Amino acid sequence: MKSEKLTHTGVVALLALVCCILWGSAFSGVKVGYAEMHIASDDWASQMVFAGVRFFLAGLMALIVGSVTERKLLIPEKKTLPRIGVISLFQTILQYFFYYIGLANTTGTKAAIIVAANVFAAIFISGAFHQEQLTAKKLFGCAVGFSGIVLVNFSGLDFHLNLLGDGFIFLCTIASGFSSVFMKRYTGVYHENPVLLSGWQFTFGGAVMWLFGAVCGGSMHLNAKAWLILLYLSFVSAAAYSLWAVLLKHNPVSKVTVFGFLNPLCGVIISGIVLHETGAFTWQGLTALVLVCTGILTVNYEKKGTQAHEVS
Repeated sequence: MKSEKLTHTGVVALLALVCCILWGSAFSGVKVGYAEMHIASDDWASQMVFAGVRFFLAGLMALIVGSVTERKLLIPEKKTLPRIGVISLFQTILQYFFYYIGLANTTGTKAAIIVAANVFAAIFISGAFHQEQLTAKKLFGCAVGFSGIVLVNFSGLDFHLNLLGDGFIFLCTIASGFSSVFMKRYTGVYHENPVLLSGWQFTFGGAVMWLFGAVCGGSMHLNAKAWLILLYLSFVSAAAYSLWAVLLKHNPVSKVTVFGFLNPLCGVIISGIVLHETGAFTWQGLTALVLVCTGILTVNYEKKGTQAHEVS
């Protein structure tokens, strides 16, 4: 696909929706995977092993497909190695370290709301790095979208906060925000290959998490169904994040990351279908979808005859 087409709002919306559907399916996949692999909800070491193996395989998948597509091995140059390390640190190692420990010490409802704040984090950090202008329209659109996430989770919300749970989930969102900004910088300013960065950062970060979890006593019980789930989740990470990285290369951070509000909604809808949960099929769920879509349209709205000039 030509790069100019990747800046068209309709194309961005379609590809970002594909990413969110894939990521949304991962919520159910992980739950089924925990059951098949006999991983308890408080066994964070085994969860780290599970995540590490998943991301390691995701990295290999991205590198193999990318190498075949470009008809050359995606081998990083020496100057690229530190950039891979930075992306891996924020996107895989820190984000999921804080996420898994935080999730074990808070409710899924509060985690879903706090994680949705990564859109704000990415846009604020992008503004701080002078990648794009922080405008009232972007903030208002994010606030509308975020209100949808709060609404769909409000019935299970309590306002008691704790550092190890809610605090760690918040740190997870900050790590995710930095990941988006650095990926935009490395692919946009330094013209790095987004698939190469995605593949190698997953491979390195996954290996670190896998080793860390194993040293701490984590393990997995793998049968045929567990292997299928693991391979599917690896595909989800490889395909969705590589595609997300390509979108970030060609668009402002806010234009892409605001679609992240669809991620938890896709998760709720798919969980309703796969796990027979009903959170999406209520008036709150439908209203939340309207609010999220309104927020996305607000952030991406441009008057006819005008075009946003963003700093790369």
